[in-house]
Amino acid sequence: MTFLSIGNLSLAYPAPRGFWRKTPPAPALHEVSFDLDAGDRVGLVGVSGSGKSSLLRCLLALEAPQAGQIFCDGRAVLPGSVASLRWYRRMVQYIPQDPAGSLEPRMTVLQLVTEPLLRLHIDRNPEQLAKQALASIGLDHRFLSRRPGELSGGQAQRVAIARAIAMRPVFLLADEPVSGLDMTIRAQVARVLKDLSTDQGTGFLMVSHDISILAELCQRILVMQEGRIVEDRPTRDLLRDPHHPHTQELLNAAPPMIAAA
Repeated sequence: MTFLSIGNLSLAYPAPRGFWRKTPPAPALHEVSFDLDAGDRVGLVGVSGSGKSSLLRCLLALEAPQAGQIFCDGRAVLPGSVASLRWYRRMVQYIPQDPAGSLEPRMTVLQLVTEPLLRLHIDRNPEQLAKQALASIGLDHRFLSRRPGELSGGQAQRVAIARAIAMRPVFLLADEPVSGLDMTIRAQVARVLKDLSTDQGTGFLMVSHDISILAELCQRILVMQEGRIVEDRPTRDLLRDPHHPHTQELLNAAPPMIAAA
């Protein structure tokens, strides 16, 4: 069953004004359309400037497109105020690219994980939900009193994941969640995300510029180029027989063992 439906999203940013003439808006998204089912593990890949971040901001309801619409569970997401979108935030949560920069250093892990629960008025025991979220990503209750500066890179990323899953959302939007991590920690975080999908049925859309990361985790990959989705296919089919030249370029840049999988 379709959980998120993205229809014909188009977005252009105002360009800097020229001295002699007005510069036309810079297009970021061109009629982007795709559907996501609950429990899907989907990757979104593209080079810098392809429109990935703009699309993610629209899906997070942080950016309003000039055209198109987003539906979640059959309900229109945009337009909507912060208060009117609480229902959406309870169902769709975000995992940032840089947990060290996104976690308030003065707060404890308990405060960090329970903060969104309190903001979204989740009517359950916040501390109990925080403990359950930490347990599900392999951290015990002893971490609740720690602060971000006392965590390793992998632990900080796990806390960012715990913060996103504490309210048990249906879907996660993950922005390069394993970039910048060494191979061992990357494998640990990847395993956590895969286990969440397998054990709890949590779906996710993972944004990355590296198709090899998505090949490890995702059942389906969307390829983005110049603000358009140029390929949308099951991962195995896409890796074995890419249809679009840009997909082939991305595969050529990937590690040989992944590209040949």
